[in-house]
Amino acid sequence: MPRYRLDIEYDGRPFRGWQYQSDALTVQGVIEAALFALTGATIRVNGAGRTDAGVHALGQVAHADLPRSWAPGRLRDGINAMLRPHPVSILGASEVADGFDARFSARGRAYRYLILDRRSPPALDSGLVWHARRRLDAHAMNHAARHLLGHHDFTTFRNVDCQAKSPMKTLRHLAVRRHGDQVIVEVEARSFLHNQVRSMVGSLKRVGEGTRPDEWIAEILEARSRERCGALAPPDGLYLTSVSYAAPSQAGEDITDPADEEAEGEV
Repeated sequence: MPRYRLDIEYDGRPFRGWQYQSDALTVQGVIEAALFALTGATIRVNGAGRTDAGVHALGQVAHADLPRSWAPGRLRDGINAMLRPHPVSILGASEVADGFDARFSARGRAYRYLILDRRSPPALDSGLVWHARRRLDAHAMNHAARHLLGHHDFTTFRNVDCQAKSPMKTLRHLAVRRHGDQVIVEVEARSFLHNQVRSMVGSLKRVGEGTRPDEWIAEILEARSRERCGALAPPDGLYLTSVSYAAPSQAGEDITDPADEEAEGEV
């Protein structure tokens, strides 16, 4: 059975997250339903990131094993036709090696979080940004973010129900910048703990409001206590922007290593 990589974009607002649930609308569920309508076969779609309810994606990646070969463009267009009217789009489809695994072969995941910090609420972007009525100091947030870079115990920023075996993660990139009325937080790591990104954003927002000093981020990180974390940022402003892979993933070589750092959970 040929294996295909799917590059996916979606608006997370109508969905109870990525992962299939028998009693709820999910992104994985509607893609699998679209594949069944297209092929007549029950096909499991495996995603790189199990995004939570309300979280969006610009660059989710998944893989699926199909009963026969398809021209990539026809597969992309066929799935998209069957996905209507759901706000999910297959941006690309490509045949890959049998060893390619969208989740376990991933070498990095990047997220973006958008905060709209103006007095007036969003008319067009409701559910797509976190609306903050106070102006935030993006420079202070960016300066505080440096405390989170590198390899740390992120217990403070971990959901109490997180199933990861270890709280240790390595942040390769975390930066905060302003663009007009938006504060943009960008973060990249191999994998994340459940709610880690939203927890970090909620804490950095306290620094941006001026209610906590720069050093507070280092203090709560060192405390390794969920009780010290700032408020959890809502899912509205969070986007999975890209998933990266080593080059052999598209060249017929199996690069999945079961000894790798734990793969992505819900963020």
